Amino acid sequence: MPMNAHDIEKMIRDAIPDATVTIRDLAGDGDHYAAEVVAESFRGKSRVQQHQMVYQALQGNMGGILHALALQTSAPK
Repeated sequence: MPMNAHDIEKMIRDAIPDATVTIRDLAGDGDHYAAEVVAESFRGKSRVQQHQMVYQALQGNMGGILHALALQTSAPK
């Protein structure tokens, strides 16, 4: 059973409380999402470190019940 957008958003916000999270279902199938995550806690971190923080927030679901996630991260401007 695929994850829904609300669950993905909640997991990210629970792990990164200062994050602004936007989730889009890319294919309408509940399997392919895009996420934009903006958080002050990303400031000074590399893009790889930012993505690792988001993947950790997803608690191992990436590649399992969460099939595909196009991820865009940044610190606030």
